Amino acid sequence: MAKVKKTNVIRKLDQQKIPYTEMTLAEDFQPQSSEDIANILGINPDQQFKTLVTHGKSKNHYVFLVPVNHELDLKLAAAAVKEKNIHMIPQKDLEPLTGYVHGGCSPIGMKKAFPTVIDASAKNFDTIIFSAGKRSFLVEVPVNELDKVIASLNFADILA
Repeated sequence: MAKVKKTNVIRKLDQQKIPYTEMTLAEDFQPQSSEDIANILGINPDQQFKTLVTHGKSKNHYVFLVPVNHELDLKLAAAAVKEKNIHMIPQKDLEPLTGYVHGGCSPIGMKKAFPTVIDASAKNFDTIIFSAGKRSFLVEVPVNELDKVIASLNFADILA
């Protein structure tokens, strides 16, 4: 696989001396879903997480990570961050808010640190895989190291 220019995610992992494995797909690869990526790379879709950005009734923003083959339960997610309710942010707001494009959003290295909740199923794995800050570029990171690079990190049952 080709070497990819360092992203904020890779820089932050390097700064904290956190071990990681890069995974890259062809630039022109057009997956129909995140599960397609798991299938191509031969990884367990339960171990590959997607990053979802929401806002609460309080107008605060929150980040949630769920396995690519599952959906976020908005009520459980709201309870996990002590909000009455939450909603997904509009896709057009993603890049201005986080610095990442749709399909390349990572919980590490956003423009601003938001409270982040990872589904508790992540604890079933030594490592999880998520976007490295660019489409078709993933990173595998030890679960027990994530609190070093993700502020306000919690784990909760948030799957629909």
